[in-house]
Amino acid sequence: MRTSVRTRKQAPGGLAALALALAAVLGAPVTAQAQSMEERLRTELRSVTQQLQQLQSERAQLNAAKSTAEAQRDAAQKEIEQLRGQGRQLQQKLEAAQTEAGKLDQVREAAREQVAASQAHAAQVRGAYDELLGMARASEARRNSLETALKEREGLLTMCESKNADMYAAGKELLAAYESFGTGDMLKIRQPFAGKARVMFDEQAQGYGDKLYDAQFNRDARQPPAAAESSPAD
Repeated sequence: MRTSVRTRKQAPGGLAALALALAAVLGAPVTAQAQSMEERLRTELRSVTQQLQQLQSERAQLNAAKSTAEAQRDAAQKEIEQLRGQGRQLQQKLEAAQTEAGKLDQVREAAREQVAASQAHAAQVRGAYDELLGMARASEARRNSLETALKEREGLLTMCESKNADMYAAGKELLAAYESFGTGDMLKIRQPFAGKARVMFDEQAQGYGDKLYDAQFNRDARQPPAAAESSPAD
């Protein structure tokens, strides 16, 4: 390998020397020794030519490899630029995602606050509903109590009207008896032996008095049986 490298480095100078030597040999008389030298020079020339061709081939390969490496370098540079562009895009997307996440956090927080406010409002509405329900129940109880009191007053009014009718009838009957009571009846009562007539008159007077007494309205009196029986049915 060292010899090959040395030969490669000395190839241009060796060719010139060989050319001079070849010219000198060709210009001299042809002898056996000159022929031997010519053969060696031809052999050396072929070797040098082969080495030169090999060097040219290697140079072409190196140039091709260089071109390939440069193409790969350019492709890698383009890929790096693309990756940088993608990185910038990803960075922008990341920033946008972070911004969107911040907005979502704000929306979530606002929704949480709205839910809390809705729950508080629902609690207030529930409290107001319970209060109204209590008031409605109290009003219903009061209405039932007033309805019961109204029925009692209606019963008392009915009883009062009945008592008034009885008193009116007793008064009319007493007035009719008074109008029909004449002088003859008075004389009969005053006669010594008119005890029977006096007793009948007293009984009539007592009956009228009882009717007037029964016709008086008493607020604490109980309702008549008919009214008392009709109350549960209502």
